[in-house]
Parts: sequence; C-alpha cells; structure tokens
Amino acid sequence: MQLILVSGLSGSGKSIALHMLEDSGFYCVDNLPAVLLPDVVSFLDQAGYKNIAVSIDIRSGATLQNLRDYLTAVRDKGVDVRVLFLEAKTETLVKRFSETRRRHPLSDGARTVTECIDLERDILGEVASGAHRMDTSELNPTALRGWIMDFVQLDRSRITLLFQSFGFKKGIPLDADLVFDVRCLPNPNYNPDLKPLTGRDQAVIDFLAAEPQATRLMEDIRGFVERWLPAYQADSRSYLTVAIGCTGGRHRSVYFSESLARYFRDCAQVLVRHRELA
Repeated sequence: MQLILVSGLSGSGKSIALHMLEDSGFYCVDNLPAVLLPDVVSFLDQAGYKNIAVSIDIRSGATLQNLRDYLTAVRDKGVDVRVLFLEAKTETLVKRFSETRRRHPLSDGARTVTECIDLERDILGEVASGAHRMDTSELNPTALRGWIMDFVQLDRSRITLLFQSFGFKKGIPLDADLVFDVRCLPNPNYNPDLKPLTGRDQAVIDFLAAEPQATRLMEDIRGFVERWLPAYQADSRSYLTVAIGCTGGRHRSVYFSESLARYFRDCAQVLVRHRELA
C-alpha cells in the first residue's frame, strides 16, 4: 500500500492537492483526526485499497502532537508513507482568507488572521521538517497539480534533488534547503533580443555559456552540491531542494537550474521547477 499524507497551512492548497490525487486514482480522506490514522489505513488495506491519500492538519487538535508515532506505526506495517506539506507566505494566506471570507481554524475571536497563521506555522513545524515541502505562494492551481503529479511519481528508494529557479523580487521560496544567488552575472533581460525569452531558449543559453563568470559560478555551485549531497543522503534525507535565484526568475536562474539538473541526473533522482514560469 502507498499512503500520501497531505498536510500544511490552512489556505495553502491542500484541497486542490487532495482532488488531484483523487483524480489520479487515490482513495482520499479529508480532515482525518490524526489518532485514527493507523486504524483507517488497516481498514482500507483489508478492503483492498492500495493507493490512499489522507489530509491531516491543524484541525486534528491535540492528537496532532502524536502524528509521528502514528506514522511510525503505519510504516511498521509495510506501508510506503510519503508526507507532502504545503505552505505559503503569510501575506498570501491572509489575502486568500480575505478573498474567500473563510475563518481560520485557529480563530477564537481574539487572534488576528496573521496571528492564527503564525501559531499554525509553529504548531506544524515538526510535520514540515520531515516532509516534501511545497511553497504555493506564487502558484496557480494548474502548476500545483503538475508539481504534485511529479511528487507522486518519485522513486522513494533514491534521494530527490530538486532544482528550483525563482525571482528575488517575489521572495525566496519557503521550501528551499540551499539558496544560491546568481544576480551578480550579466542579465539577459537588458538585451532587447533576449528579454522576451527564458533560460530554456538557446539564445539565452549561448549568451550565458559565453560568460566566464557564469561558467565559474556554475562550477562552484555544482561542486558544492556534489560535495555535500552524500552528507544529506547519510542523514536519511529523501528530498533536497536547491533554489537558484536571479532578479526576475526567468533567465539566469532558469539556465542554472536546467544545467545543474542535467549534470546530476546520473547520480540522483532530479526534478526541475521554475516558479516564475509556472
């Protein structure tokens, strides 16, 4: 049996994730109290379900603090467990709650929405630490569905090395483990012929490949990741997200992410995401 546990901050897109998994053939359970997880998994296993997805979040209340023990009990039964944690910037979540006029689950009449989000982020910190994290702040639903599909298809027996390009003007991704800044390099955006293109286009690739500084920086980043990847693997990490940032997230960071992904595909399971191209 495969179990995908969907958790994360309220308003971060958990419902979209669960609907996508349901469309992909998973039997889905929303808002399951954490304490019921082992029993529900056993019941569904006996009923013949082999792919299930369960949403457990702040609504589980006090039982959430024992979630790690419940997951261990499920894994001990031979279930392949993956944890997906969705999050977003506080200002993004506040805007979403305002637009939908929903109450935050931790709202008690005294806390502001921002205070509720900060409290929820703190309570769920332990869940996020062992999960595959996705920052949905700048994502549309279609892009989120695509990212989740990539997650579902991952080989759990190998570490996943994720290279993600982003633009600093929209902030550093919350799910980044390592962050590299390539804004020091010549910017193709200032070239009228290159401005409408991206780091995937050959003209931009040729422009940056001809820059000695870009070559040296690429070698340095590649060497750092290559040197320390075994340490992350030895730490039983399933995922390592390397975020590459430039100003707008469309040229230099995309070029670096694509190039690094090609290099590391022989030694790790690799994913590439371009936040500003989604």
